Parts: sequence; structure tokens; C-alpha cells
Amino acid sequence: MDFLTGSPVILDGGLASELRAWGHDMSDALWSARMLVDEPGVLTAAHLAFFQAGASIATTATYQASFEGFAARGIDRAGAERLMRLGVEVAIAARTSLSQWVAASVGPYGAFLADGSEYRGRYGMSVSALADWHRPRLEVLASARPDILACETVPDMVEAQALAVALTEVDVPAWVAYTIDGDRTRAGQPLAEAFDAAAASPSVAAVGVNCSSPTDIGPAIAVARSVTDKPIIVYPNSGESWTGDWSGPSRFSVDLAAEWVAAGAQVVGGCCRVTPADIADLARAVGS
Repeated sequence: MDFLTGSPVILDGGLASELRAWGHDMSDALWSARMLVDEPGVLTAAHLAFFQAGASIATTATYQASFEGFAARGIDRAGAERLMRLGVEVAIAARTSLSQWVAASVGPYGAFLADGSEYRGRYGMSVSALADWHRPRLEVLASARPDILACETVPDMVEAQALAVALTEVDVPAWVAYTIDGDRTRAGQPLAEAFDAAAASPSVAAVGVNCSSPTDIGPAIAVARSVTDKPIIVYPNSGESWTGDWSGPSRFSVDLAAEWVAAGAQVVGGCCRVTPADIADLARAVGS
């Protein structure tokens, strides 16, 4: 995990929104994981575009991949396992140097529901039940040997605790990134408590924030720094609004990203609507 100790390291941007910009339909309940079924080669091209822009870490198209989601498309368990591993394999195929790494995306339980629950949390499930749901998928993704597991867009401290439990049974390191609103998780828990809960697990190598407003990132880094010395990863969305389509101005900027690095973020990148061009600007401004 040397890439988590160097600073700064550039993460990629919004894979699904980039695919949408290329003309692919992302309205499917599987979201970008649909491409694993239909056009996996396109994913390699998209990962390559971010690597060529200056990213050192690619996140896979497995955010919305789940056994239940694939079953709804008539894909059995063995087929689902194959497609999850394929998500890692196509990202590995895009690498052009030894200083590029692959993070296997692990979306929250709410992503499987495909109803916006990942921005609310509070599923009404116990830590044990959530750990049981996440464990098989973590095991499959880990078997494909990514460099790290990216447990991301986590809205709820309870789910972070469940992921920490399930991660003890795989031998690939992981980060946990919350989606937040101001100084709280989307489920309403104070960020200090949420970061502490995730960072307390020896199975969690880094903590951070993703798919949140760029303006919330700086204060979140300060909170994380106050409770842990583990590496901090931040990759907000563009700050645009989603109401069935994107609207409003982008608030993602390299000036803000430079402030995040100065504040202690080891890995910086983007999420929804952050493009390869944005990542190229980011790499020029703050890349090592």
C-alpha cells in the first residue's frame, strides 16, 4: 500500500458520468455495472482515459454490482461472480505503468436498492445483517486481486461498522469513504464519530469522503485529522445538482483540491461529473 503513504496521489473521476458523456445509457439499475454485461471493453477505454489524464488509481465499475442486482437480469451466482471479477480485470488491463493501481469499488447497501438510499442510510438493518450482505461480494472482489477495496458512498456509520466486520475476512486492504452533508453523515451522525468508527478497524487502511459537495471536503478533512492518523482520501462530485438530470454550475476546482492536499489529504480525485479533463488539471496542479 505504498501508494497511500505518498502524497498526493491522484484518483480518477466519475466513471459512470464519463460513460454517459460517451453516449452510453446509465439509467439501468445496474448503473455502470451494466457495461460488464454488455460492453466490458468500453470500461477499459474509460479507465485508460483517466490514467492518461494523470490518475494513478482507477475505481472499478462494480459500485452497483450485487448478486441480487445481477439475478434480476437473469444472471446466476456463478455468472455474477465472474462479472464482479471482470470489473477488476478490465481496470487492470488499462494500466500502462507500475505506478497505477486499481481500487475495486464496493457500493453501499443502498446502491443495490437503486432508490437513492445511499444518500439517506438508516436501512433498518443491524451491523450483523449488513456485514452478512457485504461479505460475499467483498470476498469475490478480493479474489480478483485489486490493490485495494474502495468501500465508498457510505451514508451511515452503522454500515461502516458492518463493512469493518466483513473486511476482517478478506486479505486485501480497504478504504471507507462516507457521503456527507455538512459536518454529518447522510444518516445524520457526527463526522468525528463516523471517522473514528471506521478508522478504529485494523482492516480499514484509510478513511475519507466521496460523492459530496466540494465545499464540504475541507472541513471534513479537519475532522478526520482530529480523530485518526490514517491516510485520508477525498473525491467529491462536481457540486452540481441531480433532479433527474444534472443542473447548476460545477464547484469542483483545482484550487480547492490544493487546499485539501495542504490540509492533509493523501489521495484526491473526483466522483460524479468529474471528467478526465478535470483530473488532468488536478494532476498538473497537485500531483506528485
